[in-house]
Amino acid sequence: MEEFSKSPESSVPTLADVAARAGVSTATVSRCLNTPDRVTEKTLKTVMDAVNHLGYAPNYSARALAAGRTNMIGAIIPTMENAIFARGIQAFQEELQKNGCTLLVASSSYRQDLEEEQIRTLTARGADALLLIGYQRDPQIYEFLKKRKIPAVLTWASEPSQDYLSVGFDNRKAMKALATDVIGKGHRTIGCISADTATNDRARERVEGIWAAMRDAGLDPDTLQVVETAYSIENGEAAFQQLMSGANSPTAVMCGNDVLAVGALRAAADLGLKVPGDVAITGFDDIELAFVAPVPLTTVHVPHRRMGQLAARALIEALHGRSPESVQLPTEVRHRDTL
Repeated sequence: MEEFSKSPESSVPTLADVAARAGVSTATVSRCLNTPDRVTEKTLKTVMDAVNHLGYAPNYSARALAAGRTNMIGAIIPTMENAIFARGIQAFQEELQKNGCTLLVASSSYRQDLEEEQIRTLTARGADALLLIGYQRDPQIYEFLKKRKIPAVLTWASEPSQDYLSVGFDNRKAMKALATDVIGKGHRTIGCISADTATNDRARERVEGIWAAMRDAGLDPDTLQVVETAYSIENGEAAFQQLMSGANSPTAVMCGNDVLAVGALRAAADLGLKVPGDVAITGFDDIELAFVAPVPLTTVHVPHRRMGQLAARALIEALHGRSPESVQLPTEVRHRDTL
């Protein structure tokens, strides 16, 4: 029997087993796994063949105990049911992977209590740092993270006055720019389909952006017709029908994201309304859905991938004992065919 064989079939292969099979030192195996660019192609192939043959996997628990770090980063997003966060989280993961970190993702279903539970669970399970969406949460959670020395980066929002690390954008400013264009097209009766503004700070700031544009144009913000609903195409349809059933139906409907806007487009078609001839409809985010919609959406472009990359870099810096600065990214209005 060869030296590298183990008598109990159920025993877990070790680094020494891989080294014995490959005919190299354990240090060489370690280099192949952690810094493959520092070994020759021939050696790397020999070692990886041994790894695959034995079914070896590094003992990350032991490594974490020795290093005092797990290299696991948590991200808690409000939903996985649509693509709002997909592009940014993908870029976040890619950047983490370049730095040897693994991503753990949880979804809070837009529930603050569930997000708090997930924050505590991820940190208890060894997450070194967290990506969170927006600012709105109990101050005790921020204090909890501070005491545990867990860096957190807040994304999809940017409030320079707040003393938290963030990589995001100004939701209010972004929606105000779009609303200014809507008003510039001659619309004076405006509707808005939004998420719950009481529990979602990004949604609230977008509504405030419309109010700000209305005030600047001499319009009464109180005339903005707002329907709040959960993010889904079906809910966007129902909210649009509600807005259009009133005596003073809007000539433009601004939606809190592209998912709601596509629902509004479907409802407009069902009602026999032409877009933008009878009613203008706008979105927010500029996900793929915006330009494959039945009528390509005028929307706000959010630099999701750049946000994800910079958020990952900020957390890596923080984990290395540096003090990264918050970043506010620009957005822009993308004019297509619905305005």
